[in-house]
Amino acid sequence: MVTDAAVMADSPVVALEEALREWRGAERPFSPAALARLDATESFPVAACGALDSAGLPAYYVPVQHGGRLAEFPQVVAMLRAVARHDLTVAIAHGKTFLGAVSVWVSGSPEQARWLGEQITGGAVVCWGLTERGHGSDILAGDLTAERVDEGWRLDGEKWLINNATRSQLMCVLARTSSNGGPRGFSLFLVDKRELPADRVRPTAKIATHGIRGADISGFTVHDVVLPPTALVGEPGTGSETVLKALQLTRTACAALSLGAGDHALRLATSFARHRRLYGRQVAEMPLARDLIGRAAAGVLLAEAVAAVTTRAVHVLPREMSVLAAVCKAFVPTMVQETIGQVAELLGARGYLTEVFEHGEFAKLDRDHRLVGIFDGSTLVNRQMLITQFTRLGRRYGAVDPTVADRLAGLVSGPLPAFDPGALTLTSASGCGLALAVPGLLHRIREQDSGDVGWKGLLADFELACADVHTAIAAHRPTSGMPGADAFALAERYELCVAGAACLLIHAHRLGDGVPSVVLRACLELAVSRLVPGRSGDDEVFDILAEHALAASGPLALFSGDWGEMPW
Repeated sequence: MVTDAAVMADSPVVALEEALREWRGAERPFSPAALARLDATESFPVAACGALDSAGLPAYYVPVQHGGRLAEFPQVVAMLRAVARHDLTVAIAHGKTFLGAVSVWVSGSPEQARWLGEQITGGAVVCWGLTERGHGSDILAGDLTAERVDEGWRLDGEKWLINNATRSQLMCVLARTSSNGGPRGFSLFLVDKRELPADRVRPTAKIATHGIRGADISGFTVHDVVLPPTALVGEPGTGSETVLKALQLTRTACAALSLGAGDHALRLATSFARHRRLYGRQVAEMPLARDLIGRAAAGVLLAEAVAAVTTRAVHVLPREMSVLAAVCKAFVPTMVQETIGQVAELLGARGYLTEVFEHGEFAKLDRDHRLVGIFDGSTLVNRQMLITQFTRLGRRYGAVDPTVADRLAGLVSGPLPAFDPGALTLTSASGCGLALAVPGLLHRIREQDSGDVGWKGLLADFELACADVHTAIAAHRPTSGMPGADAFALAERYELCVAGAACLLIHAHRLGDGVPSVVLRACLELAVSRLVPGRSGDDEVFDILAEHALAASGPLALFSGDWGEMPW
């Protein structure tokens, strides 16, 4: 068993994956049977979270400049994906500390950040107190107040539906500091619950949920709690701005949860197909089953393409994260939920039986994953974020720039610059460079694969679809109030353009021929099939992908999978 944090120093993702496989043994912390029992009794996964603590995972929630080991954002996403691949409840319960601390990494003072880093690496759990009863995602409607007093700030009010609200020792709380509210009417506070009078902080009882049943989803009420001046994060009135910037990171991190769930669903699907026999043959031999598996695998890999470029954009294109994070948070959970639905169709009754197939893991991950689309802004909230930026997103599309693939290379490979939180912006002045790069990427790929007939029609259909989407975005006129259904549908189509562009960019570089062309073609086929309903595509690529998924000994992944002898 991994018990020394130093074990993860050289190759943290690989070491964690190996430890997780070991912990799946009977009576171990990640034993499927044990996790199923915890879910049935709605009990917190104490042992599993403790194992992750002993392996040193909390240190990767803390940037290196604040005393931790987080140097590259893709690394923590890969580690959370590895945990989610085994159990979403554990990943959500443990990873919440990273989400709770991000606001301090974005806007806290060096002293605050260093202190918080020491607390987290020492085992402290952090929650993020944003939401309240009746206000949903509208953080500017919050009623919990912080009033300036001689001793500092006095907190009064309630936060509700907060992950780890009861189990945490530290809270990052958004509070109204101006009676008028508004964008400059809220501030953030880092609160040490251990220093508060017990009679003035009352936890809300654990709230029953359909998924992640064992997680600590609760809340708290504070009354006449006085905080020192040093509890303020950033300047007074900057709380909502800090939260919106922090959400660009947390929404991207949520992709890890979905990708892990997708990996888990594919493992269950391929295991079932290999071992279940119907009508005298393996399910894996049946054309419909193979098509389902191939399309499900393509869905997870397409989601991974979006997540991969977005996690690297944290370092490479931080000024465009308001767009890319919104695309990632809307697209990845939606695509993975579709994949889970396809696996449910394949498994049939066994997907819902708790004592017949894999300890009921599929039914649990299905329930658990449905909540990921709600975390840190729902799908509709993120699409509305895109709609508010349509004016910029529709500009300058159409120019063919042959150098664009090289200029965007940092989104798929190479060393990453240090993350600069000060470069995050609330909106992207330049739109989305990846989507605007589509004409240039198409030019590059046509030069690379001039003889590949399989790409030609697919690229032509994608080119027309992207041009249509950008034309519609450029013609869109903002309206007061909530956007109409047509605007949300257009935002969904824009996500597919970005997803396809991510595939093109990866294909243009291929990381030393590490990602087979046919894999990226399957991903792009899936995106184009949604952009062009009724299109007659190339189903063979899904059969090829299914064959590999059924033969693979581990999870499929664009950059770390063993693609073996697949056709190129």
